[in-house]
Amino acid sequence: MRQIMRFLNSTTVVFMAIILIIALWIGSGLIGREPPEAPERTEMPLPTVAASWSDAEPVTRELVLYGDVEPVQVSTLRARVDGIVEEIAAQGDRVEWGELLVQLSTDDREARLARAEAQVSAAERDYDAARQLAERDVAPEAEARTRRAELEAARAELRATELEIANTALGAPISGTISRLIADVGSYVTPGSEVLEIVDNDPLIAVVNVQQSQIASVRTGMAARVRFIGGDEREGQVQFVSPFADAATRTFRVEIEITNPDGEIPAGLSAEVAIPLEQIDAHRISAALGRLGEDGRLGIHILDDEDRIQFVPIQVVRARADGIWVDGLPERARIVTISRGSLAPGQQVEARETPEEYADRMGIDVGDPEAEAAAEALEFGAPLGEEGLAR
Repeated sequence: MRQIMRFLNSTTVVFMAIILIIALWIGSGLIGREPPEAPERTEMPLPTVAASWSDAEPVTRELVLYGDVEPVQVSTLRARVDGIVEEIAAQGDRVEWGELLVQLSTDDREARLARAEAQVSAAERDYDAARQLAERDVAPEAEARTRRAELEAARAELRATELEIANTALGAPISGTISRLIADVGSYVTPGSEVLEIVDNDPLIAVVNVQQSQIASVRTGMAARVRFIGGDEREGQVQFVSPFADAATRTFRVEIEITNPDGEIPAGLSAEVAIPLEQIDAHRISAALGRLGEDGRLGIHILDDEDRIQFVPIQVVRARADGIWVDGLPERARIVTISRGSLAPGQQVEARETPEEYADRMGIDVGDPEAEAAAEALEFGAPLGEEGLAR
């Protein structure tokens, strides 16, 4: 037993000695070596943007609304008596108030007129005779009064017949243009039947609906500019502002009157109405530069004095197809016009001039190949120098 224990102890000592020798051999290879150098940290290049200076300019703030153009008056001509349409004006004719447009058949009215005239003549003779007898006390006064009543009745019948015949000729109730024929020649109409429709397009009325928050700025007599579909534009004037809001939409009806003496502009067109309100200083930018901030407000990116991105909320003052005017910016601002990727407020960037500024500085046209190359270079971060593009 003692021999076995002695053997195990000697074996353990030998094993530990071998491990110590291996550790010293490995460690000896590291002694005297310099520690490896840490890899150099490469700085990420700054994002490149193109920015241009913009100066605020006086702009008239406008209330821009969209609506429809209506005629100032639409009138439907109706028959007052029955009859057959013998004559009728043509659709599209320009007519004046009172002008004869429709002739209905008189039928037996001429005969009834002759009978009524004869009855009036007979009643006049009877009344004259009864009056003379009453004045001589030959006949009672009551007889004369009876004959007078019969005379007045005959005269009333005559006037009714004459009026009925006159009503077979229908005149224009307003001046305007015949827009629609409802009855044709040969049609039979009854009292109240629609015969034709007349539209008066001078002036025209542009109707828009103004929101509650804007109605306080609109007053009658204000000037307005109306642009019609097709590009035609006319000056107008606010002639009516509704004193109460529509119950369904909570908007106010506003009417703008536009003169149309030549009748060139038809009713029923859609129109853009701009009502000038006040003059303010605003910047003209491309609508594509607009961004939504974290709070959902519309804004654009500008650069501060240290070329850091700043997000500035804006309000649109005026909008056109070639750009928009906005306020909310400093009087002079450097607006980011070209960028790659997303930008964040406070982010440091490298600002370059826009292709337009480069072309202007170099004295070349924006459409020249060199200016187009400048735009391509800005997109890929190439520098622009005094001598042109760095290649």
